Amino acid sequence: MNFAHLPATGMLGLLLLGLAFLGLITSFIYLCLVLLAAQRYKRNARVGAASARQIENASLPPVTILKPLHGMEPDLGRNLESFFRQSYPNFEIIFGVRDASDPALAVVERLRLNYPQVKSRVVLSGPPTWANAKVFSQQKMVAFATARYIVMSDSDVCVGPDLLQNVVAPLRDEKIGLVTCPYRGVPALGLSSSLEALGMSVEMTSGVIVADMLEGMRFALGPVTATRREVLEQMGGFPAVADYYSDDFELGQKIWASGYKVIFSHYVIEHVLTPRPFWRTLADQLRWMKSTRYSRPAGHVGTGLTYAVPFGLLGFVVCLAIGKPWLGVLCLGVGWLNRMVQSLVVGWGIVRDRRALSLCWLYPLRDLLGFFLWLASFSGRGFVWRGERYSFRKGGKIIAADRP
Repeated sequence: MNFAHLPATGMLGLLLLGLAFLGLITSFIYLCLVLLAAQRYKRNARVGAASARQIENASLPPVTILKPLHGMEPDLGRNLESFFRQSYPNFEIIFGVRDASDPALAVVERLRLNYPQVKSRVVLSGPPTWANAKVFSQQKMVAFATARYIVMSDSDVCVGPDLLQNVVAPLRDEKIGLVTCPYRGVPALGLSSSLEALGMSVEMTSGVIVADMLEGMRFALGPVTATRREVLEQMGGFPAVADYYSDDFELGQKIWASGYKVIFSHYVIEHVLTPRPFWRTLADQLRWMKSTRYSRPAGHVGTGLTYAVPFGLLGFVVCLAIGKPWLGVLCLGVGWLNRMVQSLVVGWGIVRDRRALSLCWLYPLRDLLGFFLWLASFSGRGFVWRGERYSFRKGGKIIAADRP
């Protein structure tokens, strides 16, 4: 194309068009990596699933589940009940809350009455004295754990009855120190919740499988992680991650740095979203983006080149301005198709999210929203979490502004 006839502003348009082409190329390269990583993950997942099925119940070790709670959630009863219904020979559940007035305790007590055969107890942690209140609660709970094998899980997680067998089986290999699970998002009502859930199923999983392929798993995901007591103690225990927002990420890193392998499990769980206003959804996603910015600054900057739709949209606008509408439509179409393929291959092909199949045409909007959240993540340190104000510090550490 000949841009010599363009006015002075034409050079700016040419630079913007070059940026759009660059972004479309880098996002295509990223998509190719995702496709390769997805094939690799599926091969490993088949082997892992087959290995877990071959283990007889009699050889499975006792397990302690740590379940920190904070307030009521619409699906809390269903989520917690899925852990009581584990088809595992020997396990216990320890629930942690700050005080006896927490409304989540009513749900816990009802389940304990309905499942008397499951060993369980409640631990009152009291007001947190660590920056990360969840980790503070986990430290109080683990003191009452009777098993060598420890499974940690958030309150907004729903699992199948075979979770424990699948996440504990790899840990019988002494070289493996931690198992962490992929998850598919389960939305509440509304478009924003659907986009957030698609992001969990597609965007999060894509990033993890690519990282696993390129450098191996060196971190963990929070919804479900499993380890052994001695591994936890060797990496410094919960006090070692008490000051971090992404305690799960740091836990995995420290266990990997201690010489153990971290495994991205074949077992997919459900991350259940709660109904909330659109601004809350944006605030929560922005908080996670900021966390990544401080935990992995170089990687977070590079993430900007993995988005496709923003660069396709940029090319569309620039091409309209320079009188090349056909090229603009091509740019936008390439970016949109890129993300649809990613939704199908990862969201449906790996985590079996039916919404990623039926709403693959909608996932590009999540890509566009994610890009603007990524831009916004470079502004400010403050955030609100569980009703309390915090601020980020270097390395992903946090300080609670409302506590001494």
